[in-house]
Formats: sequence, structure tokens, C-alpha cells
Amino acid sequence: MPDDPDDNPDPPPAETPPVPLLHAPRDGVPEPLVDPARLDALVAALRAGHGPVALDAERASGYRYSQRAYLVQLRRAGVGTALIDPIALPDLAELNDAIVDAEWILHAAAQDLPCLDELGMRPTHLFDTELAGRLLGDERVALGTMVEKHLGVGLEKGHSAADWSTRPLPYDWLVYAALDVELLVQLRDVLADALQEAGKTEWARQEFEAVRLAPAHPPRVDPWRRTSGIHKLRNRRQLATVRSLWTARDEYAASRDIAPGRVLPDTAIVEAARINPAQPSDLTALPIFGGPRQRRRLDQWFGAVERARQLPDDELPPSTITTGDGMPAVSRWRERDPAAAARLAQARVVIAQLAAEHTVLAQNLLASDVVRRLCWEPPSPLDADTVGVRLAELGARPWQSELTAAPLAAAFAATTD
Repeated sequence: MPDDPDDNPDPPPAETPPVPLLHAPRDGVPEPLVDPARLDALVAALRAGHGPVALDAERASGYRYSQRAYLVQLRRAGVGTALIDPIALPDLAELNDAIVDAEWILHAAAQDLPCLDELGMRPTHLFDTELAGRLLGDERVALGTMVEKHLGVGLEKGHSAADWSTRPLPYDWLVYAALDVELLVQLRDVLADALQEAGKTEWARQEFEAVRLAPAHPPRVDPWRRTSGIHKLRNRRQLATVRSLWTARDEYAASRDIAPGRVLPDTAIVEAARINPAQPSDLTALPIFGGPRQRRRLDQWFGAVERARQLPDDELPPSTITTGDGMPAVSRWRERDPAAAARLAQARVVIAQLAAEHTVLAQNLLASDVVRRLCWEPPSPLDADTVGVRLAELGARPWQSELTAAPLAAAFAATTD
């Protein structure tokens, strides 16, 4: 009689052994530089160093209104790791001159380059480890995750959301900051080899250059429309109240360098717009506005509500969101332009298929905004060449156009058959 299968169960899968965890930099944790003489010594050492430079910057997002750097970390062979306090040393132009010819390695460079630029630091050669991972198809691209996957080492992490404007900076925060650049060069080398093997080195070069040369983002159109929960509001007068309160909050937050959400949460703005308080006591009856901090600013908040209430109808904001070029929200496309909606549906299928075929994240194969704008206003005649030209006008890199122009043109043609 055969054995009962339950008498001989398959052995449980072997547990994956945990990766070794790096708790601290191998050379110790340096004190942040705050003295010009020590900065001069670092500049001299960097000039004598060799190879690429790993860099990172810490901001105080969620705590401060500005996006300035509150700590700069760098590491180079022959020098080791240095931490710089840019509050004490706000001009790093000489440091920039010492490393300007080297390749700069950053993780998610687009986040850090603007605040480094404020300090006089601008790369001429860039390698972005996060972007390299995306081009290789990595869906999880946090630095710790990528170091663990590609180097087999875990990083002691946990202070990414800290208030880096704090002084003095706690020791464990400095450990975290130093670890951010500890293994960047090794990670870069592994990713560069993987890009070469996948035939994506040129893709990466074009993407890194696009990040390095990207202009500053223009101000958002109607940034108050990004208020969380605004979708709950139903009329233009309520939207005007959100706009007025958002603007009052933003001006106060900017003047005090405090993150707007710490001045007044979005939920309070939306709730005030919903109830349309007729008098100050109606506003203070709401949970947030009844607190001591908000009572001190009651005139400011109720004044914003009153200004919105007194607006004539022709000055109320439109309920429909449009871009500066007249492109409506995607949710309105079927109503406004069914053909454009059909093109967008086909384009999304094409991009998803190509992304899977080439093992790259769809957003990095072709940015969603580029896809939308192409579908809303396609070229004429609609063929691979004109689609390629239009993609270039919208900011697509050559490698992206080469992969997507012909398939998108064919898909668009199918929607008109």
C-alpha cells in the first residue's frame, strides 16, 4: 500500500538567511564640519582624492517650508566620509571646484540637486543609483532595499523623516547620514555592470543627463487644488474658501519657514470650506480651529473665509481642473474627447507591454504626462516619424522615442479603423 502523502510531507522551504547588517560606517562617524578652516582642509583632501564622489543631502521636509539642505554628506576614495553643516557653511563653491570633474553618485538625484545648487554645487557628470535601478526594472528603489538586493548588505536606517534642521544633530542621525554614502560607489559599480549587460548604458546616460540639466520646476498652476480631501467639496464657493485659506496658510508658513501642514492641516481647510462658518465662533467650533494655536490666528483664518464669501460669482474658481494648455483631467476625457480617451487607453496598453518586454518601469519608459499630452493632442499626419518628433517636443529622450514611437503610432491608427 503506498504511503499516505501526508505521512511524508515536503520539507519546509529553507529560510533565507538574513543579510549582514551594517550598523555604522567602517571608518567611524565624522563630526559635521562647521568651521571654514576644516572645510578648507577637506577641499584640499578632495582635490588629492580619486575616483567618483558619493553625495547626499538631508532636508527637513514636513517640518520646514523651504527645501534647503541641512546636512551634506560625501565620500571619496582617499578621503573617506565627510559631513558638512550647510547652515554654518552655506557657500560650498570651493568644494564644488574640487570635485567638479569627478562623477557624482547620488540616489534619487532629482530630489537633492536643487538644494545642492543653492550651496553652489553643480555636477558635470552624474550617476543616479535610484534611476539606474528603475531602468533595470527594480520596483523597490529605496536605497536600503537596493543595497540589500545588489550588494547583499543591510543598512541601519530609520531617520529619513527626521527634522534635520535640529541642532545639535543626534549621534544616531549622523550614523544614518554617513551610511547613506558608505556604499554608494560599490552600488554604482554593480548597477553600471548590470546596465551594460542589459544594453541600457546609453539609456542611463541620457536619463542622467536629463536629470542633471533639468530646469527648476515652474510654479504649479492652482497648487491649492492639491489640498487633500478637496474632492469632497461640491461647489465653486467652497473651492474659493479652500483657495483663500490655503493661500493664507502658505503665506504664514513661508514667513515662518514652517511646513504648511504643521500650521494648519488640510482636513481643517476642507472642513471649514464645507460648513461655511458665518461667524468666528462657528469656525472655533471645529476641532482643529478650537485649539489654542489656531485661536491665536483666528482673525487670519476667518478673514480668509470672509474674503472667499465676498467674491463675486465671476471670480470664483472653475470646478473643472484644466492644465495651462487646456488639457482637462483624464476623468473628463470620455466626455470631452472620446477619441483622445481611446488613444490614451491604447497607449497605456502599449507602454505596459513594452515596459515588460524591456524590463523597465513603465513610468521610466515614458512619463505619464508625456503620454497624456501626446494622446490629447497627437500630431498630423499620425505616423511613427511625427509621433517621434512630438515625443521629443514633450521631453522624451531619444531612446524612449526609438522604442515607443512606432508602436504608439500603430496603436493610434487602430483606434480610428
